[in-house]
Amino acid sequence: MISKQTIDKIFSTIRVEEIVGEYVQLKRAGSNYKGLSPFHDEKSPSFIVSPSKQIWKDFSTGKGGTAISFLMEIENFTYPEALRHAAKKYGIEIEEDQREFSEEAKNAQSEKELLYKIHEVANDYFQNFLWEAEEGKSIGLSYFKERELRDDIIKKFQLGYSPEKKNAFTEFAIDKGYSKEILEKSGLSIFPENAPNGIDRFRERVIFPIHSFSGRVLGFGARILRNNVKTAKYLNSPETEIYHKSNVLYGLNQSKQAISRKNICLLVEGYMDVISLHMSGIENVVASSGTSLTTEQIKLIKRLTENVTILFDGDNAGIKASFRSIDMLLTEGMNIRVMLFPDGDDPDSFARKHPQDYVEKFIENEAMDFIDFKAEILLKEVGNDPIKKAEAIRDIVKSVGFVQNALKREVYLKEVSNKFGLSEQSLFNELDVQKQITQNQNQHIQQQKENNKPAKLEVVPKQPELEIDSVQFNILHQENKLIDTMLMFGDMVLQRKNEKNEAYEITVIEEILHHFEDEQYEFQIETNKKIIQDIKEGIEHDELRAGNFFITLMDQDITSKVADALMIPDELSNWSTRNIYPPILGDHIDEEVESNILIHKYYYIHFMIKKVTAELEEYRDTNTEKYFESIKKIMMLNQFSIQLIEKLGWSPVTKSPIKF
Repeated sequence: MISKQTIDKIFSTIRVEEIVGEYVQLKRAGSNYKGLSPFHDEKSPSFIVSPSKQIWKDFSTGKGGTAISFLMEIENFTYPEALRHAAKKYGIEIEEDQREFSEEAKNAQSEKELLYKIHEVANDYFQNFLWEAEEGKSIGLSYFKERELRDDIIKKFQLGYSPEKKNAFTEFAIDKGYSKEILEKSGLSIFPENAPNGIDRFRERVIFPIHSFSGRVLGFGARILRNNVKTAKYLNSPETEIYHKSNVLYGLNQSKQAISRKNICLLVEGYMDVISLHMSGIENVVASSGTSLTTEQIKLIKRLTENVTILFDGDNAGIKASFRSIDMLLTEGMNIRVMLFPDGDDPDSFARKHPQDYVEKFIENEAMDFIDFKAEILLKEVGNDPIKKAEAIRDIVKSVGFVQNALKREVYLKEVSNKFGLSEQSLFNELDVQKQITQNQNQHIQQQKENNKPAKLEVVPKQPELEIDSVQFNILHQENKLIDTMLMFGDMVLQRKNEKNEAYEITVIEEILHHFEDEQYEFQIETNKKIIQDIKEGIEHDELRAGNFFITLMDQDITSKVADALMIPDELSNWSTRNIYPPILGDHIDEEVESNILIHKYYYIHFMIKKVTAELEEYRDTNTEKYFESIKKIMMLNQFSIQLIEKLGWSPVTKSPIKF
């Protein structure tokens, strides 16, 4: 297990804006950063990162926490995995607590963790074989050198080589203690009946590891170098629990920072296209790896930018098939440009022929808007045939229909109108027709799905109406409010006077804690119980544990609550730019704490009244003495309630604000 000292070092070193910035395109918003939620489709950014507090908050989903909790959410890491990933990124050496590690080592690893581990082992094996084995150097490394790849680029993309021996890696992995079952599930090895010792899937091929967004190896692509073998030229890992090709873009891990920085993504087809562009200095590029572009892949790009330029080979026979990808990108709100390289060239060959500046300017100058691109491709085929020309224009208008923004749609239709000399009204009419056709098709598909569902008759029991307990709601709200105050301002010192009018000082944490203890208040919310327990333990050790203490804890519920407390919604807008200066939370902390304690006391009194009232009926016929004691208690509690309202100058009905 990772030592406490290492965890403290990780949290003191990492920067939440840097880690989140690898997944979300962040823009400065006052003292914070703002971006679109990576967990939820949204048009207006509600995802906030606070560098000063080292926390993030996604107001669209309610999620929030630290850099580590973000990695756990976005990558589905465990807590130790997220810590190790962050440590690797910042060059922090992991120290293990050996006493705890020996216990941890006894626990069985999950299949998913083993899959990640075996891919890591395979990646190291293929790289080492490429650089150190004679076969690897003479075949694999020679191939990469023939493709004019520099050593630093080969290492950047962790390229490797799998040897000719049919079960070299399988044998190596089994010797390391990995089972045949996990090797088969990973897709790295095959165990047919005639080869019980296994066969390496990628034998005698150069290896291209496929990484996740965060850099974990998910699978491999491999190319055979011999032309006289009747087998697939390229081979990819099969679908596994950790590798789904529709969810991955080749090169995204190496390119994400450049994409975010330049605010544009170049989309190509193959591994070597990505690698060659990187070698020429153009790093904002990814590949769909020969598969049709998927919604999941588009959303990966959209985390970093909404601008995409698709790069095609000049003689690519599948260009028309790319129209579907363009429509999908438009549906996701992306801005699309398309570029064709000269005949005989692809991104790989073009990047190797020309210097970086030339390639960048060529892409910038030659890339076309998707309308110009579709028009050029489609109208080449129609000649002077008016019917075919009308069909081509209809196809272009259909793509415009996928544009989500109404203003953009209108601009595009005006462009089509000018380009083809057609009235705007006729194009808008055609767009309406296309929308209706699409809507009818969707309804038809949905109807077919409904018809194919097996008939199922169920008796649905009547659900009892839920009674909203306003007393319970109010006390929970105020309990949370006081806990949030402890987290935000716990170590602040309050100026107070005792019954003898003598001045004394007390911290926010101590004053609120004394209130809870005096009332013998039982916490209703489990997370709050944990926080109070930690705070009490801290006081026993002469330590005030406020928000920053809880940031490093492993408990996701607590870190999320701390993020809720510390990230104030009002910080979403910089009101001072409009000459509006609202009061800042904490400006009147002395009065705020006192009032919030009294309001909690008021709600707690009514909670007690409700509890005692419920006991009255029980005592009415069984215990007259307790019955009248309960009535007296209710009257006394009601009197206290009236006194509190008068002291606060506050109405529990209208929730009138208390003026400080």
